[in-house]
Amino acid sequence: MRAIRHSPTDGIYPATPDYVHAMEVRGAERLLFIAGTMGLDPQGTPGTTLAAQLDLVWANIRRILAAADMTVANVVRVTSYLRDASYAEANAAARTEALEGRVVPTTAIVAQTLSEGWLVEIEVIAAG
Repeated sequence: MRAIRHSPTDGIYPATPDYVHAMEVRGAERLLFIAGTMGLDPQGTPGTTLAAQLDLVWANIRRILAAADMTVANVVRVTSYLRDASYAEANAAARTEALEGRVVPTTAIVAQTLSEGWLVEIEVIAAG
């Protein structure tokens, strides 16, 4: 599989260092669509802080990827649902760390989660 980043700069606002406008995927044999994943521990209890939930979200995503014989290197798209706009910076930092500095197309949306205790939910598309 080959992933080609596209972030044009002519006639469009610039992408920030933590994402790209688009990712072209060539030669992928598999696509994995991961449902919104929350910062819940194995018993279904949410982390008590945003940082704890972000750690749990990415640990859960890594487990789901591993079940499909993939890693974070296969991630080609991330959508984050944040309960509060003030979570954006921490979310971007956690994503950048989880993806080991790789940048992918990403969107963050402020939304009411189904439970007040769920501070962040993240969807991922992976290709391999």
